Amino acid sequence: MHWLYLLLALAALAISFKTSSVAVLVLCLLVALGLLLAWVMALLAQRLGSQSRDESLMLDPVELRRLREQAEARRTAAAPPAEPPTA
Repeated sequence: MHWLYLLLALAALAISFKTSSVAVLVLCLLVALGLLLAWVMALLAQRLGSQSRDESLMLDPVELRRLREQAEARRTAAAPPAEPPTA
């Protein structure tokens, strides 16, 4: 979709070069500028969106605490029993 903005901006720029009317020239240049800005913003939005993490995979604090407790329980169960000191 963002490439459409670029193509429309180039078309507006081409029209502004071909016209002999100053009003159409100014209008086409403003439209081309606006479409170029829209193209850059859409391109940046797409790149940022592709790098963001999936929010459904994020853990809430309760789930994180439960997972930490499970890991701690596994660690204590796997640890060898402490031998009493020999006298």
